[in-house]
Parts: sequence; C-alpha cells; structure tokens
Amino acid sequence: MTDATNPAHDSPTSETKPHSVIDPKDVVVLEGHENEVFSCSWNPVVPNLLASGSGDATARLWQVPEDKGKVAEPIVLDHLPNHNNNKDVTTLDWNPSGTFLATGSYDGQARIWTQTGQLRLVMAQHHGPIFSLKWNRKGDLVLSGSADTTTIVWNPETGDMKQQFNLHTLAILDVDWMDNTTFASCSSDKTIYVCRVGSTTALRKWVGHEDEVNAVRWDPTGQYLASCSDDMTTKIWSLSSEHPIQVIKGHRLQIYTLQWAPYLPSKDESAPRILATASFDATVRLWDALSGTCLHVLENHTEAVYSISFSPDARLLATGSFDEVLNVWYAKDGTLQKTFKANGGIFEVHFNKNGDKLAACTSNKQVVILDMKP
Repeated sequence: MTDATNPAHDSPTSETKPHSVIDPKDVVVLEGHENEVFSCSWNPVVPNLLASGSGDATARLWQVPEDKGKVAEPIVLDHLPNHNNNKDVTTLDWNPSGTFLATGSYDGQARIWTQTGQLRLVMAQHHGPIFSLKWNRKGDLVLSGSADTTTIVWNPETGDMKQQFNLHTLAILDVDWMDNTTFASCSSDKTIYVCRVGSTTALRKWVGHEDEVNAVRWDPTGQYLASCSDDMTTKIWSLSSEHPIQVIKGHRLQIYTLQWAPYLPSKDESAPRILATASFDATVRLWDALSGTCLHVLENHTEAVYSISFSPDARLLATGSFDEVLNVWYAKDGTLQKTFKANGGIFEVHFNKNGDKLAACTSNKQVVILDMKP
C-alpha cells in the first residue's frame, strides 16, 4: 500500500481565469415542491425528462422545455401514506432503459413508478430510512441500503425481496453495483462490504477508514472501488487485496461524496483514472486515483460541497454547495468555466445524458436547469 499525502500548499490550485456568470434570466426554474428538494435525476434515455425528490413526500417528473419555453405541470408521485412523520424522499434512480423510477424514502419504503407516474410496487421490508438505492446495469435487480443496517436486493418485477444482507452494525450510507450481481456497501460503522447476490458470506470486508464511510463508487471498468470518509481520506480498493491499494489525503474536513470521470476508451493504457472528491472544506479535488496525485484543487465555494457531476464526455465537472453556488469547471485544467447563484443551498447536481442540460436542486424548494450547449 502506498500513501500519497498532498499538503495543501503544494497541490495545484484552480486558477480563477475569467469565467461567465450565468444570468438568472437564462435558467429554467422548476417550481412546485413544497419543501427542500434533496435529489434530482435525468432519465437515461429521454433527454428532457427529469425526476426530483423532496421533503414534501413527493417525487416529481418534469418535462423540461428545450429552450426557455413554458414548463408543463409536473407529474406528482405521492409518497403518502408513509410509515412515520418524516416525509423525505431521500434518493431516486432510473432503471437503465428509462422506463421505471425507483424512489427511497425516510419512511423505509422503496417504491417503483412508471415513466408516466403510476405507482407499480411498494417494497416495505426495511425498518429505517433508505439512504441509497440503485438499479443494476441489466435493470433486473434493485439494491437498497438503510439506516436499519441492512442491504436488500429486490426483484423489481414482483417487489419481492430476493436477499437481505445483515453485515453492517450501523446505518448504511451508500451502495453501488460493481456488475449485475456484485455490489459494495459502506456504513457509519467505518467498514465496506462487497457482496454477491446468492452468496450469504461477503466477498470482502474492508476495514481501514477511521470514521464513517460516506460514499462508495466502482470505477467505470469495475476494477476499483473508491470510498470517502469523515476521516478526510479517500481510499482505492481492489478485490485482489484486503488492504487499500491507495490512500489519498489532502482534504482538511470530511469528504462527503466522490465521482469517477466517465471512462472514454483511449489507446493510451497509461491514461490516469480521474476521480473527483467533494468535501466540507469547501473544495473539490481532482485526482489521478491510482497514483494518488492531486491534479487540481477547485476553489470557488465557501461552504460544504454536497454534490458533483461529470458531463458524459468527461469534459466538465459541476459542483453544488450549501453556499448556494453552482460552479462548472473544465476537468482537464481545473479552470472555472461558469458559475450560477441559486436561491438556496444545493443538494444535488446532475448532467443529462447529452450533456446539454444541467439540473441542480435546492433547499429553497426549486430545481434549476442550466443550458450547457456550447
């Protein structure tokens, strides 16, 4: 195991060259939610169809106009009645073919909806809030991770529980599929498990973080898992080792989330695997994940950064923070390209499949859409 330490003073910092400030007149604002909007996700097939999930016990399906036309009324996905008084829709994910939307709620129920807003299934096996929920690539399984310390694999055709894993001892904060049957989960208990559907024992239990593990992501090839933690480190893991193959240091506060750059096949086998990490220290860092080298420190936020999203061509990186600012950066050189001031803290940002629209959802009940056409 190598340990790459990048003190702040010797890390390359993003240059603040001239960048454009997006005028509020040039954005589309989606209004209708009655509480904070925690999550947003573009349909992977229909470029202008956006789902949003809120603390008002609804998710909404929006048909975003191509230009700055009138926004049609959204389809409201009502999550009542629910099992407790907390009405937050915490997480949502489209299946790969874009035909079904899965939502996870603070009441512990997972639901599957059609593209037109019909409730298809309610999956009510968890006994605590669902914090993460993902379809596998084939679209024949849904995985959920809950504060009740379990992960559940569901059959989305029937709503039946296929398998429940009781390995963690504290809340599960994130899950991610490696392939159609293998997944990773991370928890407040500081551990990561890799499990396979059909097997009752874990393929790997990874111990190494010294505080809760907030997020896990497999790289696009499925070879490496990146994890980030309140211990201010990111670790890179491989199934071939029980220890991290890289420990990445540089952030000065908790690391909340991370994202691999989309994998674009290149003839250059030595091309770096780019990883972005977002922290409560108000910075985002871009890394060569396997060497642990910090490529760029992106500094134009003043508060915790909660969400990051690469454009599909890996050219741009969007970052959203509780300072109400949405920044768009050139991933290659770390320069700031555009910035937009929202009317509330930003919980999540997401590029659509064409990379020509960027959504951001806010604490001020809004979803804002930026036109990213060149």
